[in-house]
Amino acid sequence: MSKHGRILVAMSGGVDSSVAAVMLHEQGYEVIGLTMKTWDYASSGANSKETGCCSLDSINDARSLAVGYGMPHYILDIRDEFGDFVIDNFVDEYLAGRTPNPCVLCNTHIKWEALLKRADKLDCEFIATGHYANIRQQDSGRYVISKGKDENKDQSYVLWGVSQENLARTRFPLGSFAKSEIRQMALDMGQQELANKSESYEICFVPENDYRAFLKHRVPNLEAEVDGGDFVLTDGTKVGKHKGYPFYTIGQRRGLGVAFGHPMFVTQIMPESNTVVLGTEGELQRTEAMVKNVNLIKYASIPEPLEAITKIRYKDAGATSHIQQIGNNMKVDFHHAVSGIAPGQSAVFYEGNDLLGGGFLM
Repeated sequence: MSKHGRILVAMSGGVDSSVAAVMLHEQGYEVIGLTMKTWDYASSGANSKETGCCSLDSINDARSLAVGYGMPHYILDIRDEFGDFVIDNFVDEYLAGRTPNPCVLCNTHIKWEALLKRADKLDCEFIATGHYANIRQQDSGRYVISKGKDENKDQSYVLWGVSQENLARTRFPLGSFAKSEIRQMALDMGQQELANKSESYEICFVPENDYRAFLKHRVPNLEAEVDGGDFVLTDGTKVGKHKGYPFYTIGQRRGLGVAFGHPMFVTQIMPESNTVVLGTEGELQRTEAMVKNVNLIKYASIPEPLEAITKIRYKDAGATSHIQQIGNNMKVDFHHAVSGIAPGQSAVFYEGNDLLGGGFLM
């Protein structure tokens, strides 16, 4: 009988999830490893060798480590669910002129649900992942996610969509460690190759991080249908032709193919007319935003204005703001103008290190 019960650990084959599994094993949990196959390169039109969390090498690495520590290991094929939800949404968002946030959707609707479903079948009380974040239960009973110790690796931003019900069964073993400490633990385990594994910061299903090529592969004739739309200024003046509105993102400066003698940015995308609006950095700035599909973590509701730090991108430092809940939306008033508010991206709210919640920018 294990000391802490049975726990299902999501193992990608990388150093973080591998060390998390071993850490829990050594703490006295009965660990079962699970590697999820979410996609394959063949369906994405890639020509290069498979890399990353869904490659055969990564699956074999996860299995080898689990077996080496006497932990059962399973592979779960969720390519259909992942493709139907995450990839279809990714394409649909770009075609709607928005910039999607696939990692949030995957965590919220695919990975957690798949993990817990399999955990129930294997009689596991808890699940665990290698995310750099912390979790605790408040006196109110609500579960709160807070930032991981390593500010450079903190992944709380992509966890805002996880429900209270699912958080109650979740463990984040790496939250109180820095990435350097995790690599050292892997070395101490005798896993030098694992400790030195490179990290990917790309979207897992987009080869070479080229979302434009991915869209062209997924949507037949897309390039021909959208090529030749108008670049316009804020006042409507036409200043050139572009390659198609789905291939641009809010805040983009490079690769526009139009010279002005001073920096210009994409400030608006209008899919209905295949128009991309360009403006100065000042025209890119906003002092307020509306956020939809809000999921709250720390509090059940925020009916009155509350001061918070709002992050509008994963690597964003965050901006001081006041937030107020309006139905299932959140109104954000920034204390100072921020640049590059891109519809479709996540806006995530913090109180100190605690995650208040988040939603999608409108």
